[in-house]
Amino acid sequence: MKKAKLLLYILTLFPLLILVFLFSISIGNSESGLKFDFEILLNILTSKVDEIQKAIIFQIRIPRALTAVFAGGGLAVAGAILQAMIRNPLAEPYILGISSGSAFGAVVSIVLIGSFSIATPLSSMLGSILVTILVYVLGKRKGILDINTMLLTGIMIGAFFSALILIIITLSNESIKNFIFWMLGNLSNANLKQSILVAVSVLILTLFSFAHSYRLNLIATGEEIATQLGIDAELTKKIFYFIASILTAIIVSITGIIGFVGLVVPHICRKIFGVDYRILIPTSFFTGAVILMIADIVSRVVLYPAELPVGSITALFGAPFFIYLLKK
Repeated sequence: MKKAKLLLYILTLFPLLILVFLFSISIGNSESGLKFDFEILLNILTSKVDEIQKAIIFQIRIPRALTAVFAGGGLAVAGAILQAMIRNPLAEPYILGISSGSAFGAVVSIVLIGSFSIATPLSSMLGSILVTILVYVLGKRKGILDINTMLLTGIMIGAFFSALILIIITLSNESIKNFIFWMLGNLSNANLKQSILVAVSVLILTLFSFAHSYRLNLIATGEEIATQLGIDAELTKKIFYFIASILTAIIVSITGIIGFVGLVVPHICRKIFGVDYRILIPTSFFTGAVILMIADIVSRVVLYPAELPVGSITALFGAPFFIYLLKK
């Protein structure tokens, strides 16, 4: 029955994902302004595009859309994992400061090396792992993990690392200051190599999480129940904290900080698809991918020809949603 439900949900969400993806790559500039050029998609299929059009599609638009798909899906999965671990719907990488730690690691790497390199995602991972450990350790009261303390600790640590990033950027040369726009969440600079890195990493970690989603179900019900049913609760929590941190780090190192996707998407999916993580993980991935692509489309068209950081769009909708959850 669960498999039939999951198949039905995927068959519903996947065509929506493809539709939004095609819509995203059809948006472009023209002599008269912004243009939704669906004809160019047909020309690709019939090989009627010239070399310039082909370069625009395959080197700019498709990498950007692919990055949005896997960044949105990965952040949503990371949020769902953290909410299971902490058993609180307010948990997500941005709120817990993991995104800020990842961005701090990425900025340090970029400042030291001078540009994005293979060291950037590695440095970003170290930053996210550092923040995860800090939040986990400082979130304990009398040796017991306190949920409210952990959330407040995450917010404060995130603010601290965001301040460090601004100090580093302010003291750096002009080229580094351009990363302020990136830090607010930006998909425009994503290239094909970066989109492939995000896609492969997110797919592997999402599939692993889906394969072990029964553990997330048990942890979400309570550590005592999980232990009674033969699950090593502490080890499971550490593994999934690590997975959420790595997901966030890889995405942030490419896109900058995109907040609230990991908060909003799992909550929406619970309301629509149910609380079973065997269904919640894949539906969160597809829903997160669709929502971030839509946010990216909005960021490109709302103030055309200027472009807004996609993180500002997700924050505009996510922050009120956070307040709503907090009030409830």
